[in-house]
Amino acid sequence: MRRRQFLQLSSAAAPLLTFPSLFAPRSLAAELPTQITDFSGLQLSAAIRSGQVSSVEVMRAYLSHIQRYNPVYNAIVGMADEDSLLSQAEQADRELARGDYRGWMHGMPHAVKDLSAASGLPHTSGSPLFADRIATEDSAFVARLRSAGAIFIGKTNSPEFGLGSQTYNPVFGPTGSAYDPELTSGGSSGGAASGLGTHMLPVADGSDMMGSLRNPGAFNNVIGFRPSAGFMSETEPQVRPLSTSGPMGRNTADTIQLLNTMAPRPFSDPFNALDFNGLRVGWFGDLDSYLALETGIMPLCEGNLLAIESAGAAVEPVMPRFDLDDLWLCWTTLRHSGRARMRPYYDDPETRSLLKPELIWEIEQSMVLGETDVRRANETRQDWYQEMDRLFNDYDFLVLPSAQVFPYSTQTTWPRHIGDRFMDTYHRWMEVVIPASVAGLPVVNVPVGFNNAGRPMGMQIIGRYGDDRGVLEFALAYEQITRHLARRPLLQEA
Repeated sequence: MRRRQFLQLSSAAAPLLTFPSLFAPRSLAAELPTQITDFSGLQLSAAIRSGQVSSVEVMRAYLSHIQRYNPVYNAIVGMADEDSLLSQAEQADRELARGDYRGWMHGMPHAVKDLSAASGLPHTSGSPLFADRIATEDSAFVARLRSAGAIFIGKTNSPEFGLGSQTYNPVFGPTGSAYDPELTSGGSSGGAASGLGTHMLPVADGSDMMGSLRNPGAFNNVIGFRPSAGFMSETEPQVRPLSTSGPMGRNTADTIQLLNTMAPRPFSDPFNALDFNGLRVGWFGDLDSYLALETGIMPLCEGNLLAIESAGAAVEPVMPRFDLDDLWLCWTTLRHSGRARMRPYYDDPETRSLLKPELIWEIEQSMVLGETDVRRANETRQDWYQEMDRLFNDYDFLVLPSAQVFPYSTQTTWPRHIGDRFMDTYHRWMEVVIPASVAGLPVVNVPVGFNNAGRPMGMQIIGRYGDDRGVLEFALAYEQITRHLARRPLLQEA
């Protein structure tokens, strides 16, 4: 949709995307769902603490649900022993009975993304090189989850070394979308997002370099939040990292709660939904046809922007004053250079034979880069920081689709074409996520609905650097004027 068409759309269509307050997310005081696995994360936490359900009941419910559906979706891998998990749940109940409460995740089942270490559980990174590796200690955020009372039931599947936005690997196989297990769940946090969408997990952790929290969120109709670069670091980084860990949830409130547990410096003040009145929102769309988008994505996003506009925000199409080919070159240069550390796996013929072709290609690309290339990429990155800062002088938030295609077959490693546009690299079809990634900005995926084939999609809400609270409060407000999260998949059993 071009600028003039967008501005001429009648706001009379917006009420079709809004709904009465009775459809808004239920408060914790409201009646709980019938099935334990349908409790939101915060509802489950409150129910355990108040004694409405025991940790053992919760664990049994989740294990039964996982046994029923995980063979089809393959979201959770490296499952822990069932007897051990029930024993840990019994211990959590005993602790609670004597007044020892660890935190909001007390007695809740959780699975850690397989790129992060959780002591005693597999840590394969989706690679046959590490198929038998068992972690001996927790990574920093995992230790915080354990301290908050989480019981680790296993890992969530990810692509080999997290490369690619399609979750498959030679160790565990592919992970399917919650809405159709024959379609990809996205990646690299695909197991996490599918586990949430199928209600095999109450909340999930993930990580994001090139959309790995955002496109799985879109492909599974859940929330995925990438924090500002450095937010998850123990110390203030000198350079904004390209990759970061982050939370996912079935709703925004759960996502915020998990973020506050994962982060070394959590928020202390409560979150409130933003008032859309007077907000200025810039819509990047397809960046004036620079991005190839599958048919149907733009109308879904623009329909929801009408709902935001109806709620009082001013939405305007906008284009950055920047050569987007330069931005792509900047991104690929920095991404390739980061693969240089994997050169030893490439140099050894035995380990090279176990690497996915896309990783071999990335390592080879790193080998032809020089210091001048990396310096120029970093200079371009600084210019992009300034351009985004300029845009945030005019807009409170910037918006893009979360992916350029709808979920596709798990048997397709990556889309070679979008329409008549050829994808020249294995990650070009996810170029839509790099504006936020290059700048290290906070960004949340929110759902926009489904196409005629029932395939879900989302859009990215991007905030200025450091405004993580604002982005999440935008998502809280968005949840109140849309009903997409209420649409549950019809799950398929083994």
